[in-house]
Amino acid sequence: MTLLTMDNPIFVTYTIAAAIMILKLMGQGWMTVYRMLKVDAGWATPEDARGGLINRNPRPEQLELNDYVDRSRRMQRNDLENIPAFLACGVLFVAVAPSYLLTNILMYGFVGARLLHTLAYATKQSHEIRATLYTIGSVVVVVMAIYVLVAAIH
Repeated sequence: MTLLTMDNPIFVTYTIAAAIMILKLMGQGWMTVYRMLKVDAGWATPEDARGGLINRNPRPEQLELNDYVDRSRRMQRNDLENIPAFLACGVLFVAVAPSYLLTNILMYGFVGARLLHTLAYATKQSHEIRATLYTIGSVVVVVMAIYVLVAAIH
């Protein structure tokens, strides 16, 4: 059996988890755009406040911080700080052939923690809740990386 094929249930788990995280990451970018268009504010750069087909009523205050838009932008930045490391480490993790149970616990644990982190951020939960969920996801990636390192050394 080749490790990086759909014949390997560990790779299947990775592909499911990775696809969910990629959709989440890309979807958050679209959510930010949706929010900017909805409130006609929270534009990111000066050239965004120029008139055009989308921005029919340009004005300087469009560039002011808008928490509704910026909250989504912060969520996207947080994803960009976490999901790429999971995607890269996940492939390496699959390559060292961990157990199916461990793979499912870690990978779906990461997905769950990231989705709950997004929900906590979107509903304005406390920093402690968000930090706990971030920590769970971060620890998962660290555990996977250590597992890969140990397997590679031995």
